[in-house]
Amino acid sequence: MKRSVALLQLVGYAFTVVAGSLLHFLYGWTGGSRIAALFGSVNEATFEHMKLFFFPAFLYALFERRYFREDGAYWCVKLRGIALGLLLIPALFYTLNGGFGKTPDLVNIAIFFIAAAGAFLLETRLFRQGDARCQSDGGAFLVLCLFAVTFWVFTFFPPRIPLFRDPVTGGYGVG
Repeated sequence: MKRSVALLQLVGYAFTVVAGSLLHFLYGWTGGSRIAALFGSVNEATFEHMKLFFFPAFLYALFERRYFREDGAYWCVKLRGIALGLLLIPALFYTLNGGFGKTPDLVNIAIFFIAAAGAFLLETRLFRQGDARCQSDGGAFLVLCLFAVTFWVFTFFPPRIPLFRDPVTGGYGVG
């Protein structure tokens, strides 16, 4: 199982970075569809890039779950990995921007790839150890569902703080 865990996680990483990269353009490709806005980036805000990681990673987790039927801590592991990826995106972005000023697009793309790698590496380690402590696997799944709802709400009603501000236009959220 250890080898198949690594393979499943590698496929998940590849799916997440490819799907996330494509979702970056979905809103524009659809002419500003509100449905596309739920999953794709509506602007260049850091929050929107977090969304590009979250939805592919969560979708892959739903698919991958069938290979971990016996693991009672599956969603707890996924919650930890996805939370790490979500935290790494703003942490790396604001650290690099604070230290070096505006970062080139290539660096911002690398941040997305690094955050996804961190998430899937953590999950792989936790799955291999097999001792992920979990009070409620269902509760962890519920938290991930709440993350999705939060992304949807903040896409249309973003707080007026820098995490949600588009550095290109100065706008927030849809419109």
